[in-house]
Amino acid sequence: MSYPDWETIRNSNFMKGRNFPLFEADMPSFMCRPIAVRPEQLEGADVVIIGAPYATSWGPLYAGVEKELWIKAPKRVRQQSARYPSAYIQEFDFDVFDYLKVVDYGDADIPEEANHAPTAENVLRAQAAVEKKVNDALDAGALPIVIGQNSPCGSFAIAKPVAEHTKGKVGMVSLDTHWDAQHLDHVSMDPRIAGSGSWKHKTYELLPNFSIPNLVEIGERGMLERKDIVRRYLNEGARFISSWEVRSGLGIQGVVDALDQAYGGTEAVYAHFDMDVMGGAGPAPGDILGELAEPIGLTEYEVIRIAHEVGKRGIDGFSFICIPPGSAVVYRTIVYVIMYLLAGIAVAQGAKAGD
Repeated sequence: MSYPDWETIRNSNFMKGRNFPLFEADMPSFMCRPIAVRPEQLEGADVVIIGAPYATSWGPLYAGVEKELWIKAPKRVRQQSARYPSAYIQEFDFDVFDYLKVVDYGDADIPEEANHAPTAENVLRAQAAVEKKVNDALDAGALPIVIGQNSPCGSFAIAKPVAEHTKGKVGMVSLDTHWDAQHLDHVSMDPRIAGSGSWKHKTYELLPNFSIPNLVEIGERGMLERKDIVRRYLNEGARFISSWEVRSGLGIQGVVDALDQAYGGTEAVYAHFDMDVMGGAGPAPGDILGELAEPIGLTEYEVIRIAHEVGKRGIDGFSFICIPPGSAVVYRTIVYVIMYLLAGIAVAQGAKAGD
């Protein structure tokens, strides 16, 4: 699947003749929002967009796909967002930016070597770079939204600052194909690392105010998990909604109703969307995910709808990983997830059709 270069994109029918705030020659800001490069420029922001271009493995591939394609996701999501001339969403008949101030804080300063030599020390440096930007957003009273590709930079690095800014319990809404709850990172084999297969376990191990009874886990299916891992979360009160359950009678409204469990008695909620949850059921074939694709994925509508409903209930941190690489329409799906999430927040603040 061929992804167009920036010159082709910016000269398309939807974008020709327009100008864009740029971080780089080929990287506009998300939805052409104001660019922030210093913490003080976040003052008054409601939402802060942060990129985490990070994919960890030894060698040129991640999950059987060229690593550089994964790493480009934050830039490409921004490129695709530039096709939309406003934040007016037809379905809701209001402009999100009339209610929310959104700024783009650029990419975290992830060391280049962390993407190619994922030693524990390099990974911790990459994680710290994301944490710094997330903390800046939280200190400004804004919602950090991190467009990442791999853990810990697109998961634990957001969960940890949210926990540290919260005195009470923290709930979680997690969409994924995999539980990511192994006890040890399989790349570094270092207990300090909240890696791709272990970040959720490390979250509950190292961040004591994250509450398993307030975990709503959505989308896993099939035969990839150990029964002792899954049953541990079930026995401790997590709500697990497999994509099989969604298809077998629960439906999207049942999923929406189940989100309330993340909010019961919590002071904050963190939402994490691992986009391999679509597994080919979304707008592009699952093969672009390489080894991460599995049948019975969620659809793009279901993912976007869940984001919208989370926004209506309130959210304190939001992040993506495993954005299927190389497809323009998949990157647009990420734009929709973010914008419909923000529309939910606007609805909670009183936005209504016709405003």
